[in-house]
Amino acid sequence: MMTARTLLVRGMLVGVVAGLLAVAFSSLFGEPQINNAIAYEAAHTPPGDHEHELVSRTLQATVGLAVAVLVYGAALGGVFGLAFAFAYGRLGRLGARPTALLVAAVGFVAVYAAPFVKYPASPPAVGNPDTIGRRTALYFLMIVVSVAVAIVATLVGRSLNRRLDTWTASLVAVAVFVAVVALAGLVLPAVDEVPGDFSATLLWRFRLASLGTQLVLWTTFGLLFGALTERSLRRQADKTPQAAAVG
Repeated sequence: MMTARTLLVRGMLVGVVAGLLAVAFSSLFGEPQINNAIAYEAAHTPPGDHEHELVSRTLQATVGLAVAVLVYGAALGGVFGLAFAFAYGRLGRLGARPTALLVAAVGFVAVYAAPFVKYPASPPAVGNPDTIGRRTALYFLMIVVSVAVAIVATLVGRSLNRRLDTWTASLVAVAVFVAVVALAGLVLPAVDEVPGDFSATLLWRFRLASLGTQLVLWTTFGLLFGALTERSLRRQADKTPQAAAVG
């Protein structure tokens, strides 16, 4: 029998695997762009203004990156497991794998993609250090709004599904999410601190690498968690007839 604790632990373990894959992707496609951005920053900083690094860039790009992404992946995986526990059995006749993929897709859009459209990721050389607190607060506020609207839209879709067909109810739920998140994006203040002479190609590649890293993370959640959960359910189903026969 699946319990919330079992799904939480499974989600955290899957999150560790997803984090490892995300680190590998980020190392291949993201780190070169960060190094180029740091080189740009160094070239545009007066010699006397360079700050001494408390942690070396090499340590940040290896151990630091791995630890950060693994902790993030495990925590997010645990949340994913709980979200799956809530969704499973409440989405019609969807099995474990389709449910996991759907939760992963909704999570990717709500937690990352929608906030990314409003406040896209930027490399270290972009942004005023004095406004980092404000920018961080705005970004997390956008995440909170996006996740909250996704939950409300899901509940709206479930409610409408009692009177409408599944396809129409799903379209209405998506429309509600897009409309409210778009409105929030218009209301929240914009952040545009990219220097005029910063390479547009470098900025695009960095943001694409950031998007790809998150896509790897959430895709692993959907595929691996769904496969493990379906296999666990199949084993439980195989044991039940045997137990009944023995009884």
